[in-house]
Amino acid sequence: MGIPLNQALSVGAYVIGQHLRGRKRYPLVLMLEPLFRCNLACAGCGKIDYPDKILNQRISVADALHSMDECGAPVVVLAGGEPLLHKELPEIVEGALKKGKFVTVCTNALLLEKKIHLYKPHKNFNWSIHLDGDKEMHDRSVCQKGVYDRAIEAIKVAKAKGFRVNINTTLFSDAKAEQVAKFLDEMKKLDIGGVTISPGYAYERAPDQQHFLNRTKTKQLFRDIFKLGKGGRAWPFFQSALFLDFLAGNQTYQCTPWGNPTRTVFGWQKPCYLLGEGYTKTFKELMESTDWDKYGTGNYEKCADCMVHSGFEATAVMDAVKKPWKIAAVALRGVKTDGPMAPEIALDKQRPAEFVFSRHVENKLAEISEAEARAQKPVAAE
Repeated sequence: MGIPLNQALSVGAYVIGQHLRGRKRYPLVLMLEPLFRCNLACAGCGKIDYPDKILNQRISVADALHSMDECGAPVVVLAGGEPLLHKELPEIVEGALKKGKFVTVCTNALLLEKKIHLYKPHKNFNWSIHLDGDKEMHDRSVCQKGVYDRAIEAIKVAKAKGFRVNINTTLFSDAKAEQVAKFLDEMKKLDIGGVTISPGYAYERAPDQQHFLNRTKTKQLFRDIFKLGKGGRAWPFFQSALFLDFLAGNQTYQCTPWGNPTRTVFGWQKPCYLLGEGYTKTFKELMESTDWDKYGTGNYEKCADCMVHSGFEATAVMDAVKKPWKIAAVALRGVKTDGPMAPEIALDKQRPAEFVFSRHVENKLAEISEAEARAQKPVAAE
């Protein structure tokens, strides 16, 4: 369980191929957000704080498929917002699968039972259901009662129809190791395909800024969790073993922001899935115009506490390909949960945070207004 063998082999071959070609920077996962609108308002999310005109925007099927071709990453993750609100999502998924991509749709599952008939099981497709822990933890995280129960029912329905189903879990500072371990045990009983787990990222616009983990607390929390589950081997994680080892403080990694490039209704997002500090019209422009050295832990204040999979999973995968004995050791013995931790990256030279959210919103609203004006302008008679 965990990462399917065909996906692990395919992604591994892709990484080796990039190294043989001498490419320094290349994508592993395309994070495609076809819309920002959501049917929940989670306290720890900074993705839905936009005016309605922006929340009403959608990436078209043609643009979504073109983005996959531009990027070339073997894996496509469809997120948001709530992607099931996008009426053309089934066509985007079908198109991605026809291109040979491994496709994941991230969803809070509130609409899954209603819309699941629009999708077909496929060996390269899986649902990733948002569950931030057990019923108490998750309903508190999403700020609405009853969401956990609906997600569990949706998981059962999807599995009964033959779909592969994963869960994605974000942990905050109020998470307790014993409670998280019991939750993972319950998910294993449901025979889910895998777990994607990560500490929450401190979105600057998130309503709740009090419950994000810093790096020290993150490492200790994950050590405590993994200690209760055979070094993490008790559960089917949909992640690299070296990334889990990193979460427990056993690896010193810098993030690889270009490993998970993000395409949103704004364009290609600089520098990563979590930070919208600028946008480009093309993937090529994103790769060539972004000053990557300005970002990451030790380089930028906003990145100081980040240990999220969208930044560090690619680093772990590339490390595993270069040094396969490291991942073999973790797979055999599990994640180390005691003893000294790996050295931390110094923060004394990081540049201060810049706050540019409002400017990007204003620019997008102006762009939308111009498009609306052009659409309403009568065509001159010939």
